[in-house]
Amino acid sequence: MNERPPTCDPAPYDPALCDPALCDPAPGGPAPGGPAPYGPVPGGPAPGGSAPYGPVPGGPAPGGSAPYAPVPGDLAPTAVGLEPGLVPEGFVAALAGLPGMGHRRLVALLRRWPPEDAWRQVLGGRADDDPGLADLWCRAAADVDVEELWRRHLRAGVGVLAFGRPGYPAVLADDHQPPGVLFRRGDPSALDGRRVGIVGTRRCTRYGRELAHELGRDLAAAGVRVVSGLAAGVDGAAHAGALVAGAAPPIAVVGSGVDVVYPRRNAQLWADVAAAGLLLSEAPLGAAPEAWRFPVRNRVIAALSEVVVVVESHIRGGSRYTVEAAADRSRTVMAVPGSVRNPASAYTNALLADGCPPARDATDVLVALGLSTAGSGAGAEAPGDQRPSPGPIESDVLDALGWEPASLEGVVLRSARSPAEVMVALAHLERDGWVTSTHGWWERVGHG
Repeated sequence: MNERPPTCDPAPYDPALCDPALCDPAPGGPAPGGPAPYGPVPGGPAPGGSAPYGPVPGGPAPGGSAPYAPVPGDLAPTAVGLEPGLVPEGFVAALAGLPGMGHRRLVALLRRWPPEDAWRQVLGGRADDDPGLADLWCRAAADVDVEELWRRHLRAGVGVLAFGRPGYPAVLADDHQPPGVLFRRGDPSALDGRRVGIVGTRRCTRYGRELAHELGRDLAAAGVRVVSGLAAGVDGAAHAGALVAGAAPPIAVVGSGVDVVYPRRNAQLWADVAAAGLLLSEAPLGAAPEAWRFPVRNRVIAALSEVVVVVESHIRGGSRYTVEAAADRSRTVMAVPGSVRNPASAYTNALLADGCPPARDATDVLVALGLSTAGSGAGAEAPGDQRPSPGPIESDVLDALGWEPASLEGVVLRSARSPAEVMVALAHLERDGWVTSTHGWWERVGHG
């Protein structure tokens, strides 16, 4: 019998197959739609439905105001020798919005000239040795009002962390692939602490979603910043867990402008992460979530993290970009063990087979950080399970179900009990909170 389990997100993740070290954007590109509105974690939204990405709820329309205020002193109104109201970061924001401006090209410009001089070189058609690219930038820059662009950032409450400028994250300054700019919402001091990246597939199982939520919650409760990408599935669950803890601030690195929510279901989560921690992006305001941005974004997650934990990932999932970037930076990579019959655990199990340490719970991760010893517990202790204990038949059925989604027929075959017994037992287990059913598929529920 060939069973195909349900997933959190029916749409596959298919990032551009490019090397983040070499990949610069081409002008233009598709603006994919986002999936359905965000639902609570764990449990998550039912599959199906789609909606376009859009601004954070309450976010600024052009000329409007924003729900997030800039950190005092960060967005200075004037600077000596520049146009009134401008600071060097305003020119960096303008440079970042030019067609074909990837992180390599932007860093090269900022290493060669101060931001305002780099902009003048662009306007003069002298910013690149490639005459075609220099001319493209020159023509695009002629249409940019840098002062108005900077005012737009001020109105939106979006800060700009520019390479080589005060406030740029020290952990990225010496990276061999540093971002030329990071647009931010929230407090940059969220980076001042121990940090763990939690990544995985958008198409996770309930098991993966619950484990990501628990890891995010328990690590944040232990004072560790959770770094992830705010995507559907594992990323969003990890950040939701970190917010539940109400302790260490979460850190998100997204693949669109900080004012363009993707997926739209995570709109409230975006706002909550920005309010409690820090939301970062290399993409300028209004930038769509183009496919090439995600593998490039993943290197920033790896660079910010001391340890990267992969919760669930298909064998060719986007998590492999984060793992490769982490290995390239000598970061510890850990993996959550999963069923060998679960395709969403194929890559994590392969990582374990290759020698990566397992992340069974937050204690394993804290040990890797040197913040705990094996067997000492993970900071905040989880409350005891309040669910009624299963009876003998229910226990057999629960063991047969295991930790992967299964159909009724599959549970019957594994348990060697009659269909009637299994149906009654599953009904009792669902009533008591041990299992859940979605479109005819049964899944085990974690700690009650």
